[in-house]
Amino acid sequence: MLSAHRRTVTPPAPSPAQRGIQSIEVGGQLLRALAHAGRPLPLKDLAAAAGMAAAKAHPYLVSFGKIGLVEQDRASGRYGLGPLALQLGLMSLQQADPVRIATPLIEDLASASGHTVAIAVWGTHGPTIVRLAESPAAVHINMRHGTVFSITGTASGQLFAAWLGDAAKPLYEAERRAAGARSLPSWAQFVAGTLAEVRAQGLARADGGVVAGVSALAAPVLDHRGQIMLALTAIGPSAALDTRWDGPLAALLRQAGQAASARLGWQPATSAPTS
Repeated sequence: MLSAHRRTVTPPAPSPAQRGIQSIEVGGQLLRALAHAGRPLPLKDLAAAAGMAAAKAHPYLVSFGKIGLVEQDRASGRYGLGPLALQLGLMSLQQADPVRIATPLIEDLASASGHTVAIAVWGTHGPTIVRLAESPAAVHINMRHGTVFSITGTASGQLFAAWLGDAAKPLYEAERRAAGARSLPSWAQFVAGTLAEVRAQGLARADGGVVAGVSALAAPVLDHRGQIMLALTAIGPSAALDTRWDGPLAALLRQAGQAASARLGWQPATSAPTS
């Protein structure tokens, strides 16, 4: 007589690196909702924003309140982030290194776009390359660390000028004098024309402005105050590099810039550059 035996297969236990505590992840939705709201919220609204019932949210908020992650206003009953959350946020901002955060992004951008991608920071003499990811394509643009971009004719320069405003004026005026005052617009004209377009688009572009046949498109990385920390700049042959504001390269750069900015505490509401 044959008998069949059912064998129960137990799935492998998750590795220590994968194992988490579900209740912490659930409660974290409330903290994320508060951070996204940017203001204290009533229990009902906070729970809804976190995708849970108020009765479920309340015990988490009580525990978070005991350790200082949230606090409840006695007068209004609204919940906001507490002193521990503030301390953690300040510590995170102090430890954040914009260049370190952006460096892995330019490798991905170079691979995805097929163009050389640089990180430029604002230096004594203007935007300066500090990191470079070479294009995977056969055609390379000869750039190197320490290269300084002009303000007048490069995407990186225009991007910094748009966000820095009058802080960039002295370098612009020096470039204008060197080139001959009549060959470049006045600072006021530059602000009202080129920089106004950069502010409106959130990107800067240059089509063969400095080196014939070479174009560039640049996106800013902003800190929690909305101030520019660095530029992510794609550089390539003008015939191959798409500088359209709504092109696929622009979308890649915007996405990367926003991802790095978010790591530095930036939120879209604080992103508008000041003149």
